[in-house]
Amino acid sequence: MTLPKFILGDNTDYPNAIFVIHTEFPRFIINLEDDDVEWFEDFDVEDQKELGKETENAIKLATEFYDSEVAKYED
Repeated sequence: MTLPKFILGDNTDYPNAIFVIHTEFPRFIINLEDDDVEWFEDFDVEDQKELGKETENAIKLATEFYDSEVAKYED
C-alpha cells in the first residue's frame, strides 16, 4: 500500500485538536492546536543533530498541507 506523505486526523476526545500525521521518515503526529509533536522513531545522538533541521521543515510542510486541504474544502 502506498500512503500519502501527510494525513489529517481528528478525534472526538480532542475536539479542538487538528492532527497531521507524517508517514515518511521521520514519522510523527503533530497537533496543530499547540504544535505538540509525537515521534514514531527512536533517534540516536547522530540523528538528533540532523533532526533539528528536518523537524522544522517537516512541521512547516505539515502546516502547509493542512492549509492547502482546508482551502480545498472552502472552495
